[in-house]
Parts: sequence; C-alpha cells; structure tokens
Amino acid sequence: MEDGSRLGNMKALLGIVAGAGASYGIYKLISGGTLKRNKKSVTSESSASVKSGQQSEVKLQPGSLLARVSGLDVVCPRPVDVTSGDIIHQSPNNLEPQHLKMLLSCLQNNNNPTDRCRILLMIGNAAAFTVNQNLIREFEGIHIIAGFLSDPAAEVRVHTLNALNNLSMNIPNQEQVKVYVPQVLELIEMSLVNSELQLSALRLLTNLSVTDTHQHLLKESITLLLSLLVVSNEALQVQTLKVLVNLSSNPDMMDDIVQAQAPASVVLLFDQRTSLAVLLRLLTFAGNLKAWRPSAQVADELRRKQDCLFRVMLDESSQLHSRLVQLLSHPDVEIQAHVDRILT
Repeated sequence: MEDGSRLGNMKALLGIVAGAGASYGIYKLISGGTLKRNKKSVTSESSASVKSGQQSEVKLQPGSLLARVSGLDVVCPRPVDVTSGDIIHQSPNNLEPQHLKMLLSCLQNNNNPTDRCRILLMIGNAAAFTVNQNLIREFEGIHIIAGFLSDPAAEVRVHTLNALNNLSMNIPNQEQVKVYVPQVLELIEMSLVNSELQLSALRLLTNLSVTDTHQHLLKESITLLLSLLVVSNEALQVQTLKVLVNLSSNPDMMDDIVQAQAPASVVLLFDQRTSLAVLLRLLTFAGNLKAWRPSAQVADELRRKQDCLFRVMLDESSQLHSRLVQLLSHPDVEIQAHVDRILT
C-alpha cells in the first residue's frame, strides 16, 4: 500500500470510534467467554483499564524499584507531547471485522507514537465487547498488540497494556496473553514507582489472576508485589493487593507466597491511618494467610528462612497480632469485623 493511501485509511479509521478521552468500558463477568469468580477464592478481584501516562521512559528509571536497590545513575525521562486529534464520537461496538483488520494493519505500519496511541485506544475500546475480543484474537491481533510492550514511548506501552487488559476479559484470549506475563512483570520492575505503566500492568495481572489457571505464572513475583506495597501510593497499593488477594485465595499458591521474601515494614500498613480501601484488602490478604495451616515441620523450616513472609506476618514473633488488636478500635465497623474474624 502506498504511504498516501495508508495515511488516508488511518485517518478514516481514527474517526470511527470514541475519542482519546473515552473510557475502556464497564465489564460484566458472565459465562461463555468472560471470567468467572474462582470457586476456591475467599475474595477475587478483576480490573478494568484506564488513562494513558504522560512520560516516555528509558529502561531503568530513577525512582523505580530496581534503581532504588541498585543505586545506579540513570537517565531521567523526557516528556512527550500527546494530542487527541479530531475524533468523531461513535460507539466502538459499531466496528465491523474489516475495520478491526485495518486498525491492526495501521498499527503495524505506523511509526508515530501519537497515532499508535490513538489506534491502540480504539482497539482497546472495541475490545470491551465480546464479539470484538474474539475477532481480534482470530486476526492474530493479540500478538500484534503485545509487540508494542517494548515500544520506546511510555504512552504506547500504557495503551498496549490497557488494550491487552480488555482483551484478557475473555478466557480464550488469556491463553495468548499469558505468554507476555514475564514482559509485563519486567515493566513493573523497571518503571517509575506510581507510574501509569505500573498501574496498567497491575490491572492486567489482576484480570489474569482472577481464576487459578494462570496464577502459577506469578509465583516468582510475590516479593516484587510486596515491595511495591510498601513504597507506592494508594492507587498502586490497591491494585497490588488485588493481585495478592487473588493469589492468596488459591491454596496451591500458598507455599510460594509464605516463602517469598517480604519487607518487614509491610506490617506497618496495618494501621488506623492507612486508607480504608487499602486496609480492607490488606485484612483480606491477611485473613487468607491466617487460614493456611502449615504442619509443625513446615513451620519450623519457614522460621529458618530469613525475611520470608511467614516470619513477617504469620510467625509468633510477628508484630501483626498486636497491630490487629489495635485495629479492633478502628472507627469503621467493616474493619472491626474483618479483624475480629482473623483473630478468632
């Protein structure tokens, strides 16, 4: 296709669906291609997608977990100008199969970060509908979209994660999306703490961890998630806890969770000053952990593991019990009820 023709097609497609500020949709978890709540779970949480970020990033970011640990000097990010353009407001469920094919083709053949963001946004909006989720998978669109997880522009990576997040609401799609879990975890580790990249990546992991099927892919990420919990803002803490709650709802994951290295400061979050949204999920996570009953031999082995989560939160020497007792006087009755269930 000639450049002029390709550009014309892309501009036409940019007018098909809602503008860059449109939300990614509200999802209802129903049978037949969408996620069901894990029967084993005490609590499982799914997640929708969100806005794009505002900075492009180099691989190792100042303020990232890796940078904080390594102490390396890194290059600071440079701002990227993002414009929304003139996009005609029309429902993304009006897209026809040929439109989706053309969008995927334009995505592959366009080198402009702003245009890539617009196309990914449109695909993500369209992926709020089951019929489009299936079509995008059949058109090999998941692998095409996931190729932009390594795009140099942070905004493009954020929109890529958001589109994959919507596509992952479909169980057959998860079989393809799961291949990219290691890359998504790497983005979380390398990105700025509290960045849109981390938030979007955690939303995707939340959806992939709603059922037991793919939770084993996150076995090696428990320490990363616990580390994020103690350094991030409320929004990221909530999203991180959604993943941890999902994983801890599965008894088969518990051995990996309690053996993971954990910062001792995680127990300090069990405090009346912690936000309600974070504290409720923390208590759900703690309740799932407390419901696990190791044998005496396993408990002794875990006590010998330096800084593991078992010692930080479950061992007799842990500060958690005394902090939970203090929360019995929390002004919120739901918090009180959660704490009472854990202690009894």
